[in-house]
Amino acid sequence: MTSPETLARVERACAELVRDAEPVSFTNVAERAQISRTTLYRDENLRVVVEEHRQRSHDPRSLSGVVAEVGHLRTAVEALAERVRSHEEQLRRLNRKRKAN
Repeated sequence: MTSPETLARVERACAELVRDAEPVSFTNVAERAQISRTTLYRDENLRVVVEEHRQRSHDPRSLSGVVAEVGHLRTAVEALAERVRSHEEQLRRLNRKRKAN
C-alpha cells in the first residue's frame, strides 16, 4: 500500500516538472521525489500518477504543451526565414546578371 507521504512527494515532483516545462519521466520523477524508479514502476498508484501527469504534460492546452509548441514553431519559422533569405539572394544575383546583359 502506498503511503500518503510518498504519494504526495510523487504528486509534488510531477507538478514541479510540469511547471518547469521538464519532461515528466519516471527517471525525473524518481529523482525529484527521492525514491527509486523501481518503486514508481511497481507501485500501481504511483505509476498511475506519473502516467497521468505525462499525458497532461503532452496536452497542447497545458502550459508545457504550449511551451513545446512555441519552440517547434520558432524552429520552423527560423528555418523558413533562412530559406527566404537564400531565395532573395538568388533573385538579386539573377537580376544583376540580367541587368548586366
